Amino acid sequence: MYAYEHTMDTTAPTAAIWALYADVNGWTAWDTSVLQINLEGPFEVGAEGTMTPEGQDTVRFRIVELLTNELFTDETVVGELTLRFIHKLEDAGAGTRVTHRVEIIGPGAEQIGPMVTSDVPDAMAALIKLAEAS
Repeated sequence: MYAYEHTMDTTAPTAAIWALYADVNGWTAWDTSVLQINLEGPFEVGAEGTMTPEGQDTVRFRIVELLTNELFTDETVVGELTLRFIHKLEDAGAGTRVTHRVEIIGPGAEQIGPMVTSDVPDAMAALIKLAEAS
């Protein structure tokens, strides 16, 4: 298993960040490693969609956990690998603490993990910048 976690604080309210999360089809505005994304239905547990990461084939993903304004997890299965992307929001007094965690389970997880997570800090910074501007 491979695990990676990155946390950042922002002055943006939780609701502003959550609104960007809930607009799944708009994730390309802050996650530049995603060329295309489409959620088929509302942002809720069980919803599925497709995503095309830069330089890769289109994959399916599913929302497997969601607590409004607190946490959501999406999961992608590619062959024998399961990739879980956990997004957590916590009140940080005058703002929000944002944590993105990636867990990869299966053969080769340790080898592909650093490639999958290399842009997480940049994506989080872009997310926060958009939330602070809203």
